[in-house]
Amino acid sequence: MTTIMMVMNMFRRSFLGMMGAAFATALMGCVQEEELAKKPQPTPTPATTPTPEAEVVEKIVEIPEPPWEYRKLDPYEVAELGYQGYCGKTFSGEKLPGAHCCFGAFYAIIKALADEVGSPYKEFIPVTSMATVGKGGIVGWSTVCGALNGAAWATYLVLPEEEADKVINELFAWYQYEELPKYKPPKAMKASLDPMPTSVANSPLCHASVTNWCTASGYRAFSKERSERCARLTADVAGKTIELINAMHDGTFAYVYYDKNTELNTCGSCHSNKGSTLEDTRGKMYCVSCHSDKGATHIESIEVHPKI
Repeated sequence: MTTIMMVMNMFRRSFLGMMGAAFATALMGCVQEEELAKKPQPTPTPATTPTPEAEVVEKIVEIPEPPWEYRKLDPYEVAELGYQGYCGKTFSGEKLPGAHCCFGAFYAIIKALADEVGSPYKEFIPVTSMATVGKGGIVGWSTVCGALNGAAWATYLVLPEEEADKVINELFAWYQYEELPKYKPPKAMKASLDPMPTSVANSPLCHASVTNWCTASGYRAFSKERSERCARLTADVAGKTIELINAMHDGTFAYVYYDKNTELNTCGSCHSNKGSTLEDTRGKMYCVSCHSDKGATHIESIEVHPKI
C-alpha cells in the first residue's frame, strides 16, 4: 500500500510539473506576441505599379499668373493652326480637343507657344476645348466674332493688360475694315472655293460679318462654303494677332486701323465718351455699320417685312 502511494505521488508530481511547464511556455508565448505587437513594424515595400493617387500628384503642374513667357511666332504657321482648329482636326486627320472659330484662334496661339516655349502652354492645351463655347458668336448667338473672341483671350495670356488692350483694339478695327478672308489652305477641309469670295465686315459682330459675306458671295449662311469662309477667316485672325503681338514684343507696335475709326470721336463726342453731352451708350464699333444707309438694312425700309 505504501509502495503504491509513493508511486501515485511521484506520478502526480511529474504530471503537475509537465502541465506547469506547458502553461509557462504558453504564457511566455503570449507575452512575446504582445511585446512584438507593440514594436513598430517595417514599412512594406511599395508596389511597382503607382497608385491612381500617385499618378494624379505627378500630373499636377502649377500654372503661373499671366502674362506668360512669349517668343516670337510665325504668323503664317499660326494661321494654319487656326484653320485646322476651326475644322476640329489636323490636315492629317488627327482630332483636336475642340472646333469652330473661337477655339480655332485660341488653340492656334496656345499650341504654337506650347511647341515653342513649353510650359505652361503645353499643360494648357486640353483646357483650350472650353473656347468651343464661342462658336458662331457664342453658341450661335452671332455676337462678337468667335475668332476675335478666342484671339483676345490668348492675347491676355501673353501680354500685360495695357499692351493687350492695344493689340485687341487694333485687331478688332482691322477686322472691321479689311477685306477677308485672305488665307488659302494647302487642302480645303470644308469646301473647295477658288477663288474664295471676300467681303468687308464693317463690324466685329458675327451677325454682320456673315451677312455681308453671304450678300457678296451669294452663298447661304448654313452652307459648307460659308463654313469654309469662316475657317479661313479664323486663320487670318490668328495670324494677324501674332503679327500684332510680335510688334508689341519688338517695341514697333503702332495703331493703323484703329486710328481710322473716326466715328469713335465724332459720334462719341455726344454719345459714348465719358462726360459727353448724352453719354447714353458705350462702345468702339464702327458706328455706320448699323446707323446709316451704308450699314445694316433697316427693317422699316422693307415693305414686305411684317411690321413690328
